[in-house]
Amino acid sequence: MTLPSEPVTLAHSRFEDAQALLIGTLLLSLAVQMYRHAGLLSGGTSGLAFLVHYAGSWPFGLVFFVINLPFYWLAWRQMGPVFTLKTFTAVALLSVETELMPQWLSFGQLDALFAALIGGVLMGNGLLILFRHRASLGGVGIVALLLQERRGWRAGHVQMAVDCAIVAASLWLFEPQRVLVSVLGAVAVNMVLATNHRPGRYVAQ
Repeated sequence: MTLPSEPVTLAHSRFEDAQALLIGTLLLSLAVQMYRHAGLLSGGTSGLAFLVHYAGSWPFGLVFFVINLPFYWLAWRQMGPVFTLKTFTAVALLSVETELMPQWLSFGQLDALFAALIGGVLMGNGLLILFRHRASLGGVGIVALLLQERRGWRAGHVQMAVDCAIVAASLWLFEPQRVLVSVLGAVAVNMVLATNHRPGRYVAQ
C-alpha cells in the first residue's frame, strides 16, 4: 500500500513574482479607478486612503503610500524581508498606477452598483494574486496574512471584518446609500479571497 505523499512546495521564480506584482496591482488600480469614478469606498488601508482623498482632495496614490509606511516594520519583524520588499513594491506600483490610470482610462457612464461588484471582484483577484506570491498591499493585508499563517484564520474573513468596519465608520461623512453599495463591494472582494485563499490549499511560495 502506497502512502499519500506530502505536497511539494514549489517556489515561484523572480520573473513569476514580478509579473504577478504587476498584473495584480494593475487589476487593483483598475478597480480603484472604478470606485473613484462612482464615488465609492473600499476597506483596509485603501479605504482609509479613499476617506482622506474624498475629504481633503489629496492624491489617492500618495495618501495610500504614506498610510502603509508604519506597517512595514510589522511585516519585516513577523513576515521577513522578502515579503516586506514584495509588499513595498506592490504598494509603490499601485500608488503610481492609480495616478496614471485616469490618463489611460475614463468612464462615460458607470453604475455605482456595477462598479462596486465588478470592481470588488477585480480587487479580490488582484489581492489573491499578490497573496499567492507572498505579497500584500500592506496594512490590513499584512495582519490578515499573519493571522492566517499563525492562527489558521482565513485571510478573507479577517479582511472582510475589517473592511466592513471601515466602510461602516464612513457613515459620518457619506450618505447611507453610498456606504451600503460600498459594503456590497467589500463583500465581493472578500468572497473572492475567502473562497480561493484557504490555509494549506495553495502550496507554491
